[in-house]
Amino acid sequence: MGEFDQLISRRGTDSIKWHVKDGELPMWIADMDFKAAPAILKAMREKVDFGVFGYEEPQAAYFEAVAHWYATEHQARPQTEWMLYCTGVVPAISAVVQHISHVGDNVVVQAPVYDIFYHSIENNGRHVLSSDLVYDRQAHSYAIDFADLEKKLAESLTTLMILCNPHNPIGKVWSRDELIQISTLCKKHHVVLLSDEIHGDLVFGEPTYTPLFSLPADLIQHTITTVSPSKSFNVAALHAATVIVPNENLRESVNRGINNDELGEPNLLAIPATIAAYTQSADWLHALKAKLVENRKVVDQFVSTELPEVQLASENATYLLWFDVSQVTDDAEKLTAFIREQTGLFLSAGTVYRGNGRYFLRMNIACPTKMVEDGLHRLKKGITEFKTQK
Repeated sequence: MGEFDQLISRRGTDSIKWHVKDGELPMWIADMDFKAAPAILKAMREKVDFGVFGYEEPQAAYFEAVAHWYATEHQARPQTEWMLYCTGVVPAISAVVQHISHVGDNVVVQAPVYDIFYHSIENNGRHVLSSDLVYDRQAHSYAIDFADLEKKLAESLTTLMILCNPHNPIGKVWSRDELIQISTLCKKHHVVLLSDEIHGDLVFGEPTYTPLFSLPADLIQHTITTVSPSKSFNVAALHAATVIVPNENLRESVNRGINNDELGEPNLLAIPATIAAYTQSADWLHALKAKLVENRKVVDQFVSTELPEVQLASENATYLLWFDVSQVTDDAEKLTAFIREQTGLFLSAGTVYRGNGRYFLRMNIACPTKMVEDGLHRLKKGITEFKTQK
């Protein structure tokens, strides 16, 4: 049995994902049911065995590891002096919202998008201004309405845009040309562009992932890129992220925000585990991606033959699949609740991501294939019974 086929019981382990009833199958929150890479586990054990856990701060080796990873995996080496440590991508986003924009400002997003963006904006007294992605119901794909995006960026109260690249929940990576267009518009209208790139390593085929910081120098002076080993290596509880800000003045402002909010101090495992991920775990990640490709094929085959009323709208990124259930219902929240009640399958309702999310469900397939197959059979049962009781 391969390392990605092992069924690991996570019940009773303080797991948010697996805090469910007996018999339920959670395939919602974005963490994986796989053990972390051996090099990461080894680095953690060595740190614990060392036994002294005083205050720490990342040194050159940490930032060199991040730069090494992006140079070798994505052919884009960020300068280490551009980097700041933060205790997570979401805390970094909230700090940027709070310290780079002002109360009452507009923050542009592209719905449907990761729901925590809305919380970071609204909880800090800013306004969400969405340039909704345009959905092609025939091709089952999304695109940016650049005319609408420019209109939203041009509004006088708009000071910040939060980009998701690759985009969660739709499973789409933005091309280099699209990123250039977005960054050019933000520059034109004096809007800071913050890109959440936590899923950047999990892209399959073309277009490939383009880190925002790798664009031409004149297009990155108003940008902030957030990266983390969290999703790629299943270390969400590590609470480690890197914020990449090429412009010195903007970087000083971001740094002040991170430290004002006390978000710059790593826990005892964050530094060694991140270094081990980025310098010793590439082979593990490549094997993981092969498993995810296998799981995506299983889903695609099942849906096309067993659930013709459901369309897979995800493209080539992330382990989060986006199902178009518009032929079944226009109330994804009601459908997900019904499926969970009747089958125990716990999915995310697309409504939390706003936009046209009421027609969609999100499923996490970062688990052994047997678990994916179990989830698909439960999905079919739930949808079949939902249609019957309508």
